[in-house]
Amino acid sequence: MLYFAFGSNLYHKQMKKRCKDSVYLKCFILKNYKLYFRNSFLGGGVADVQKRKKSQVLGALYKISKKDEKKLDKYEDYPHTYIKKYFKHKGRKVMFYYMPKKTKFNSPSKRYLNLIIQGYEDCGWNKKKLFKSLKSLKRHQQ
Repeated sequence: MLYFAFGSNLYHKQMKKRCKDSVYLKCFILKNYKLYFRNSFLGGGVADVQKRKKSQVLGALYKISKKDEKKLDKYEDYPHTYIKKYFKHKGRKVMFYYMPKKTKFNSPSKRYLNLIIQGYEDCGWNKKKLFKSLKSLKRHQQ
């Protein structure tokens, strides 16, 4: 199965630890969504996506096994905190996690944000595009 990762699941070392069978495929942009931080875990907000026209979420596609999916379900507290959503990419179904309860913005902890930034670097995101995305994130969170 294909999995669209965002947030700390972009960090390759963490993803491999959680999902031993996972294989990073490529950088991927989820269109018409924006990255948002909400709820209060890890000393701050955690990543979510929410629909927003003309926005995009920089992320990654992974190939994961059913066993990996079950581990991610547990980690993401599915179906309580996150639910699953799907889209098609080149005729294949891609799963991602999504918070159905849209709580207020909550700034992520510095540690969590650093994991996400490391994940973007692991995936090879262009620094200009990443900087632009993070700048846009700050602007839209307020």
